[in-house]
Amino acid sequence: MNTTAGLEAEDFDTLENILDDLRERFEETPQWEFCEGFLAAMVCCRRPLGEDEWLSMLLGIDPQEEEGGSFADDAQRQQFMALWQRRFDEIKLSLDTPVEALDDDKAYAPEVMDVRGAIDSLPPEEREEIDVSEIPSFAQVWALGFMFAVENWPEEWAAPKDKEAAKWHDLSLQAVVALTEDDTDVPTLSALSEDGPKSVSENRLNAYGEALWAVYDLREIWRNIGPRVAQVVKGSKPGRNDACACGSGKKFKKCCGA
Repeated sequence: MNTTAGLEAEDFDTLENILDDLRERFEETPQWEFCEGFLAAMVCCRRPLGEDEWLSMLLGIDPQEEEGGSFADDAQRQQFMALWQRRFDEIKLSLDTPVEALDDDKAYAPEVMDVRGAIDSLPPEEREEIDVSEIPSFAQVWALGFMFAVENWPEEWAAPKDKEAAKWHDLSLQAVVALTEDDTDVPTLSALSEDGPKSVSENRLNAYGEALWAVYDLREIWRNIGPRVAQVVKGSKPGRNDACACGSGKKFKKCCGA
């Protein structure tokens, strides 16, 4: 079922609240931006990943717990999965819709935070209490989430055999990997608004745009190639005078081989 109704701000708040609740019991549960990157990779993955494959791995929860499967209860789990599916479908629709520019309303726009910009907007006394050296760069967590999926299912991200496709595949992954690095250049621009505090470098915003186009390319590559086809290994064919494998007691040539 495709549920392409886009998530609203309150829906993302709900997702963050559920993740915060999980994090009280499972410290490895990530923030939504990491999940957002992971989701984009799931959409681009060569084959669909089953819930039993990714859910506990991504959220760092214990899949053996019965009630809700480590969620507070089954209702919380259902709410999370419903919002997750809606966001999955929304991203899929965006990546499958041709656009000429990333500022197109139909283009994929990751749900990322400009944490450094938000800190710069705080009063001076509050900024002094925050260790900015531990604050991730713009879209860095999103890229880490994307690569987390790539690294955990390497067989689905192996370069295609076609040389031209393999070239685009490698360049696209490199563009996402580049975004996992810290932005060490001097910030000269605001990430999410024209009049916001200068929190990112021009190179960082360019790298962000390249990474988003790379996601489009990865989606297109695997859509064109399709899922991997398992190699069929045929068993040895019985000789004409051998006993038939069906168990009739007759020779193969007088039974199934007739």
